[in-house]
Amino acid sequence: MNARIAIVGAGPAGLMAAEVACAGGAQVDVFEQMPSVARKFLIAGKGGLNLTHSEDFERFVSRYRERADAVRAWLKVFDAQRLRAWVQELGFETIVGSSGRVFPADLKAGPMLRAWVRRLRGSGVRIHVGHRWQGWDATGALRFEHTGETISQACDAVILALGGGSWSKLGSDGNWMSLLAERGVGIDPLKPANCGFECTWSEHFRKRFAGVPVKSVGLQLLDVQAHRERLKGELMITADGVEGSAIYALSAPLRNLIDVHGSARLEIDLLPDHSQERIARELGRARGARSFSEHLRRTLGIYGVKAGLLFETLPDPARVPVDQLAAHLKSVAITLLRTRPLDEAISSAGGVRIEDMDANLQLRALPGVFCAGEMLD
Repeated sequence: MNARIAIVGAGPAGLMAAEVACAGGAQVDVFEQMPSVARKFLIAGKGGLNLTHSEDFERFVSRYRERADAVRAWLKVFDAQRLRAWVQELGFETIVGSSGRVFPADLKAGPMLRAWVRRLRGSGVRIHVGHRWQGWDATGALRFEHTGETISQACDAVILALGGGSWSKLGSDGNWMSLLAERGVGIDPLKPANCGFECTWSEHFRKRFAGVPVKSVGLQLLDVQAHRERLKGELMITADGVEGSAIYALSAPLRNLIDVHGSARLEIDLLPDHSQERIARELGRARGARSFSEHLRRTLGIYGVKAGLLFETLPDPARVPVDQLAAHLKSVAITLLRTRPLDEAISSAGGVRIEDMDANLQLRALPGVFCAGEMLD
């Protein structure tokens, strides 16, 4: 008789686990507490659905920081290129954006998800929505709440793919943590990842620039190990601080700095393609009757929100010596005080400790129970 596999959670990790288990000959049932599957996946698709990245394998692995060694072993089996091939097998082409990120060619999640679910159902996977997991009953069967009733599901093995703690209205509410912790599973607290950060803006700056993107900048910081992190990209000014793709990429070291020191210093290079010497040379040109702001715009293209950041962080820059002003434009420093709330984050850190699982992601405290996806730390 084929093994009976129960998968709890129908996000991308749960659906992929269902596909692999079914291909291996198992009888697969997927249980999802929401009325439909992969809701966060669909919302992510509104931003183009960033599937993966095209960068070099080792650089890609390094993004996982202290978990890089564990993740490297998984990615050797199924890396970014294999993911792109899988998407193509599903019937969709992928494209590489200017940043190196990989998207479906139509930049939509809906058609891909519908095709995926059709293929899963066609292969025999049974999907049960509206089933909220409640742990285990006295016999060891899974317990679910469904339409006001408690039902049990016996199985040979369980794959938990319950997500993290962000965007709880879409199903990832972190309520599973206590169910596992009370059975001896090591859990680290959930924290925001790929998130915005708060700082203190002046009322004038906030009113004028909240919601405005700051494009083509360099970002750098010294992490808690005094290692310098650098990248180029763009960010968004918010009423409370900053967010955007470049900020998300630095979320982990920024969050760690705040945890250790109470704040994080982020340096913004407003002119990453200009040397400090070139900036000083341009600033040193005679400006004649032009105002200081017009001189900045004409010579360096500094205006709008970039000029706003300069005036926000440097009192009376028109009176600052040219060399000092050039240095400041290469390193506009803002102090980040805290992350935005967990529920606003794109994803979360923390969760089931890798050390509490074996090489196959089976929980050491619960033989026959495996974990996958964002619920892993």
